[in-house]
Amino acid sequence: MKKIIAFAGSNSKKSINKELAIYAVSLLSNVESEMLDLNDFPLPLYGIDKENKSGIPENAQVFLDKIKSSDGIILSLAEHNGAYATVFKNIFDWMSRIDGKLWSEKPMLLMATSPGGRGGATVLEIAKSRFPYMGGNIVSTYSLPSFFDNFKDGKIVNTDFDNQLTKSVDMLSKEI
Repeated sequence: MKKIIAFAGSNSKKSINKELAIYAVSLLSNVESEMLDLNDFPLPLYGIDKENKSGIPENAQVFLDKIKSSDGIILSLAEHNGAYATVFKNIFDWMSRIDGKLWSEKPMLLMATSPGGRGGATVLEIAKSRFPYMGGNIVSTYSLPSFFDNFKDGKIVNTDFDNQLTKSVDMLSKEI
């Protein structure tokens, strides 16, 4: 059976991006899934001096191994000040020191959501332009605007947005 890993690029205990990733996983069938939480992989703030002194932290390798052992990835990025959340950027930086092609060409559904009307579109654009250089095989992207208006009780309540996500999940399913 194919295995998908899913996670949010956030460390918020009430992450709306984690909620979106969980929902996206629920739309898959005939796959094993594992929901990862960046809080379970604490890492020191990346810096070359830290790396030279102490090496690569084990949690960076463990997270990278999860990616490499999967058949596909669902990632929903939080947007902080128009870019990645610090916690995501940090694990991304540490993993890239182990393997510059850290996404390993795994089929990826790349998503973002936010309370605002742009739905994390800026961070999504950053990732779409950067990830392919890092072994990212982005098969579909999805942005959910106005999260608190469009997501209730664990699901997307706007039919158009829900249909768009279903199509994106289907595209991922065909690639794994």
